[in-house]
Parts: sequence; C-alpha cells; structure tokens
Amino acid sequence: MASGTTTPGFAQDIKPLFREDDREAMEYAFDLWAYQDVRDHADGILERLEDGSMPCDGEWPTEQIELFRQWITAGYPA
Repeated sequence: MASGTTTPGFAQDIKPLFREDDREAMEYAFDLWAYQDVRDHADGILERLEDGSMPCDGEWPTEQIELFRQWITAGYPA
C-alpha cells in the first residue's frame, strides 16, 4: 500500500501481516486469516497489538499497528 494514497484492504494489506504461526496460536479463538473473524475481533486485536501482547513472540512495528488502525477507521474494507 502506498503511504497515504489508498485505503488498506484486508486481503492485500491486513491478512499478510499475520504469519502462519500467529494464525495457529489464535486458532482456538478465531482465524486471523478470515476476514469476518478479524473484523469481529478488530478492536481486541488492536488493543493487544498496542500493548505488545500480540503477537506472542514480539511486538509489531509501529507502521504495521498504524496500518491495522487505518483499516479499522476506514470501515474494515475487504
């Protein structure tokens, strides 16, 4: 995604942020590669990303957290 020029979409921008290990770690609760699951849990995911408790092996860079926040603010585009 070019910075500031387009709205982030789930398939192109958000889903790739979640690695296979992240998906496996959360599959007991929901699927991080499934649009509806991530949308339904977006606020909780963002809270965990911001406090550094997700992913469990290290914090995301600020740019990735901001991209996730922009996706939420834009209304969860697919």
